[in-house]
Amino acid sequence: MAAARTPARPARQAGPAPGDVLGHVTLVTGKEEFLRERTVGAVRAAVRSHDGEAEMAEAVGADLTLGSLGELSAPSLFSSTRCVVVRELEHLPEESVNALLGYAGAPAEDVALVLVHSGGPKGSGVLTKLRKLGPVTEVKTEELKPSEFPQFVAAEARMLGARMDPSAANALVQAVGHDLRALAAAVDQLAHDFPDEALGEERVAQYFGGRAEAKSFVVADAAFYGKRLEALEELRWALDNGTASVLVTSAFAGSARGIARFKAATSRGRGMRDADLAREVGVPPWKIRTLRDQAKGWSDDGLVAAIRAVSQADADVKGAASDASYTLVQAVAHDPVPPVPTPVISASTGLSTKSPRISLAVVRTWTCQLLSLSNWLGIQAPLSCSTNSCARLIAPFIPPSLGVRSNFAP
Repeated sequence: MAAARTPARPARQAGPAPGDVLGHVTLVTGKEEFLRERTVGAVRAAVRSHDGEAEMAEAVGADLTLGSLGELSAPSLFSSTRCVVVRELEHLPEESVNALLGYAGAPAEDVALVLVHSGGPKGSGVLTKLRKLGPVTEVKTEELKPSEFPQFVAAEARMLGARMDPSAANALVQAVGHDLRALAAAVDQLAHDFPDEALGEERVAQYFGGRAEAKSFVVADAAFYGKRLEALEELRWALDNGTASVLVTSAFAGSARGIARFKAATSRGRGMRDADLAREVGVPPWKIRTLRDQAKGWSDDGLVAAIRAVSQADADVKGAASDASYTLVQAVAHDPVPPVPTPVISASTGLSTKSPRISLAVVRTWTCQLLSLSNWLGIQAPLSCSTNSCARLIAPFIPPSLGVRSNFAP
């Protein structure tokens, strides 16, 4: 009787060859951290395949000088082959630009230099100059659009030598969410466990149909970014697909704690590296960018009020309220205190925190939000086209903490 065969882990397609990175400069640009780190890892793997004892070195752009670059690229006692990774290239001092360009134009043959730029306009001048150099190869790692995530999943499957139906790729994105690291791990698991079959929706449902917690984090991320309409849509989808209300409040609490810890850590130690921040906050390094972007929209008072609101919502969904779904909708739809107040008109709402009046643009914005909420609840909202009617409908939903009175309030 033949022994049962253990499925072999599918081989990944080959990354760059040693000759593609040694004696060359790999320029990694873009905001998607997972793809940046994958590229850095691929270069390191290529160097190690050439020399198992190759030295690995790291630096940050802010500390790079001609002398430090020479030290990083110099051979060691154990191996002449080195892989040097310079992160946060956007913080490269102006006085170090010429030194870096001089080295990048004629890199050492046994050194693989990786320059990582985190995206954004800062440091774009040095990027332009680097792109003109022959030994420099750029790898772009831009953030994906929502429609591109299924394509990413399908590409991951092909890289592992697996076949995945487009419907299965869509189903996996819906189940796992928009975290590229989690999506890549999910595809890897499916490809390993079912190496000889086309991966369809049934396999995705078998392994990831219960990933309700992933859906809850999508809701929380949208809410703490201030994207109310998107958060409401994600909440409706999550609840309709069986996500427990308590998982949503748990995700909200996690986001609030993360932002609070991030703000506390950055207030104590300015200029901390992302890796140090991640250890201080207690999150994976890739999560720091999300927390940084979210924290920009929250004042300390607003965050305290949000934490209290999440605590109350958590108590409500655990029995203090009769309708858990309505509690969650209220928590998503209405901020207890607005994020960072500003004396100028907000681009998203048109609302000035110093103005005692509400503009027509604000009335229309709030009306659209209320209509979305009404449709979500299945309520037929009778609206006329007049400004007065819209304002009277909107006025009760304006958070008192905004300190704004409506001329049209009933």
